[in-house]
Amino acid sequence: MSEAASGVARNLPLRKLLGLVRRPLEALVEAGNAANGGIVRLGVGSVGPYLVTSPNHLETVLHNPETYVREGLLWNGVRRAVGEAILVTEGPVWKSSRDVLRPLFTSARVNAMTDRMAEAIRDAVDGLEEPAREGRIVDAGTELARIVCQATTRVLFGDKITVSDAVRMVDAFGVIATEMIPRIVVPWAPGWLPLPGDRAFAAAVATLDEIVLPLIREARRHPDGGDDIISALCAPREIDGVEVTEKQIRDDLVAMVSTSTETTIAVLSWLWPVLAADHEVAEKLYAEIDRVVGGADVHRSHMSELRYTRMVLDELLRLWPAGWFIPRMAIRDEMLGGTRIAAGSTILVSPYVTQRMTAFWPNPDDFDPERFDPDGPKPEPHYSYFPFGGGPHRCLGQYLFAVEAPLIIATMLSRFRPQLVGPVDFTPRMGASLRPATEAKLVLHPVRAVVP
Repeated sequence: MSEAASGVARNLPLRKLLGLVRRPLEALVEAGNAANGGIVRLGVGSVGPYLVTSPNHLETVLHNPETYVREGLLWNGVRRAVGEAILVTEGPVWKSSRDVLRPLFTSARVNAMTDRMAEAIRDAVDGLEEPAREGRIVDAGTELARIVCQATTRVLFGDKITVSDAVRMVDAFGVIATEMIPRIVVPWAPGWLPLPGDRAFAAAVATLDEIVLPLIREARRHPDGGDDIISALCAPREIDGVEVTEKQIRDDLVAMVSTSTETTIAVLSWLWPVLAADHEVAEKLYAEIDRVVGGADVHRSHMSELRYTRMVLDELLRLWPAGWFIPRMAIRDEMLGGTRIAAGSTILVSPYVTQRMTAFWPNPDDFDPERFDPDGPKPEPHYSYFPFGGGPHRCLGQYLFAVEAPLIIATMLSRFRPQLVGPVDFTPRMGASLRPATEAKLVLHPVRAVVP
């Protein structure tokens, strides 16, 4: 009988615990594989969080937010930046924000914005023409952030946030994700005790406030009835009979800028080393984009034909999900898969781990887009693949990513062939999301797509 079937939580051996410090991602995958989907306590004796990897157990945790709540070390750090935003709240505050924002992120609405988004992406990619002609090296992360910010500010925020300010916010989020780590590692330190990173963290939060608070105050003074995120959040509403505060709007707006940009930037950052390392994948992707797009501008009509492009994106999401780490805390004693979970225990849920386990994926470390052939079987079981989380807190931006990411790939690769400068490096840099430890530097070679 497997660990998963027996319901017995196994303790990770001490020598394996040391691996969590040196190489945490690999150690977590090893622990999940060794337990065959069973629950693993990452500690000594009765101390330590539980790693949960079985799809059945994951569904229980993610679909019961009243029991497994967003509390604990990671969430405390996130709250220092986004307060009581939709990303971290529960109950009436979360429901109010969700009710306002959900209609802006439906599949139908995002699909209707496809051509506007394609135009914004095309305008941003135009900025790469000059360095491509001159053979200059470009920083892939910087350029990708600029392209994503231009698309999201135009389509989701009604151009009320400038592209340069949106890029400043993305940079601030990166600082916050890094500098919150000391507070997570030393959770017992009082707030008044200075720790490394505190000053940079505070400066990054101040940058966010400097950008968004004037926008909120202007929108509340002069409502325009627009259908962008800022107008929607600033419209009069109440939570439990109390008018929503400027602070609440600020928290939700900061969170939405983060979530609407970070996933696409983080996931596409892995595309460049993949294309450099796997020539078969690269050639298939180039051939599809040349056939579908040719020398034309990318439009909504092209989307349904970009099948292999979507398969590549799905595989990027499997191997490097942006939201790789989704901790929860049990607020009452519970039984999970036959294991008693005491109130206050931390549950570690990780798409990165489950999506790399041999129990659910053959050759899980190989980059193989054919796993997601739309004519083939769907990933089974459910929750063996959940890059956008699950349950009521499933990421609102999943449909945005499904449109924006293929538009960016098709627009860039119909005009350029990227050449990675330097060695291929698949080492992840951990933060709020996963990105390559080595920032990609590219030379973009202009191409004229060959249409058969």
